[in-house]
Amino acid sequence: MSAAAESMSSCARCGKPANLQCPKCMELKLPREGAAFCSQDCFKASWSSHKSVHQKAKLSSLGTGNPAEQNSASPNEGWLYCLKKGQTRTPKMPYFDWTGTLRPYPISSKRLVPDHIDLPDWAIDGIPKIEPNSDFQHVVEIKTPEQIERMTETCRIAREVLDAAARVIRPGVTTDEIDRVVHEATISAVWQRREDIHLHSIITFSRSLAARRSVNEVICHGIPDARKLEDGDIVNVDVAVYYKGVHSDLNETYFVGEVDESSRQLVQCTYECLEKAISIVKPGVRFREIGEVINRHATMSGLSVGKSYCGHGIGELFHCAPNIPHYATQVGNKAVGVMKAGQTFTIEPMINTGVWRDRMWPDGWTNVTADGKRSAQFEHTLLVTETGVEVLTARLPSSPKMFPWLKA
Repeated sequence: MSAAAESMSSCARCGKPANLQCPKCMELKLPREGAAFCSQDCFKASWSSHKSVHQKAKLSSLGTGNPAEQNSASPNEGWLYCLKKGQTRTPKMPYFDWTGTLRPYPISSKRLVPDHIDLPDWAIDGIPKIEPNSDFQHVVEIKTPEQIERMTETCRIAREVLDAAARVIRPGVTTDEIDRVVHEATISAVWQRREDIHLHSIITFSRSLAARRSVNEVICHGIPDARKLEDGDIVNVDVAVYYKGVHSDLNETYFVGEVDESSRQLVQCTYECLEKAISIVKPGVRFREIGEVINRHATMSGLSVGKSYCGHGIGELFHCAPNIPHYATQVGNKAVGVMKAGQTFTIEPMINTGVWRDRMWPDGWTNVTADGKRSAQFEHTLLVTETGVEVLTARLPSSPKMFPWLKA
């Protein structure tokens, strides 16, 4: 890394004063903002996410004369549209009665996981083999201290990976680039731990086995593709990591550039819905109370709560009991049971600007609002303790400052 000749700026990773600059950024004549670092250690720790800036610069220099490809980073590169949960691909955009302005773009090839990493049983085709017939689909598992220790470590990795994704979100970056950052950051995070890597398992889940992305009217499960994020978009990144035989799951919704006031209110309200729900988690509380809290806050803000997807138990199985609906009992929340110390589950409210109803795109994954209006989501993996709750995927002191309402 080169010493910068200009005045000192802030480190792109930790925010400390920095007088070193990425040599590749200097070669590409990129601005110092986001390319300055205080030390070699910060530079190395940021490399897996930082290098996407170089790729973005190269892609932007390609150009295209086809108006249909002006917002795609993959013109004429052989990328294909996804159909039937990735089992089929096509060179032409599928026909669909699109509900909003967003359209699918071609997707890249599936990213490869190194051979030394063990895979969960759903990794190849997305279909779990053990999970459907497990007793823990009906009984809420109480985790052992050893399981909790493994989950804590796995959730820490997931948080670090999501933070890496958040740092590269800006207008002009494709969701496929974000997916690549997640993929590489996940493998890098485990490698840095250097703990008998060949005996441990780590994988992140989606079309590419890395990150789901959901833009604007996408409620959840959007597929990373060649579309460039635009100023004013909102984008959700959902990361799930499998490590040492257990899963973690979390997501956040981010602003892309300057967004309108309606989008700001939507994202902040969704964040608050999750925080208010977490605040009631403790032994003895009914699982259905979570939906009551979320539904109350969302409806008071003039928003609706998605009902097609819910939070879930998590551990050695990715999805298991309990189910955690985010809506109220008067509109169908029939969740049974009460919280007990040692249980782990996710809360992940999906809040819409318009109606709660949704539709599925032809790819078989992307779930969008029925009226084409915007949707936001936040998610944490939680542990019920003897006295309350521990947020296993909580933000770290080093997490990027993405949300204006959290600034002191």
